[in-house]
Amino acid sequence: MNKIVSATEFKAKCLRIIDEMQKDGIAVTITRRGKPVAELKPQREARKDVFGMLRHPEYRFEDPFSPAFDGPWDAELDGDTRQG
Repeated sequence: MNKIVSATEFKAKCLRIIDEMQKDGIAVTITRRGKPVAELKPQREARKDVFGMLRHPEYRFEDPFSPAFDGPWDAELDGDTRQG
């Protein structure tokens, strides 16, 4: 549901219309002589870019080449103890 505002009303009350739109989140359609000419939408939060995400300290490892699994590997076990 959009609010419809004439261009002259928008020109006179621009800042108040923007504040209302930001508060209630409803887009505003601006008309001239009854025909829509522009639409004003609230800005959505920008998504985080996935490029460079791994630079964050949360994703860093002290030794990136150490194995993530600390237990013995199948090849290290004596005999064939694999299940399957």
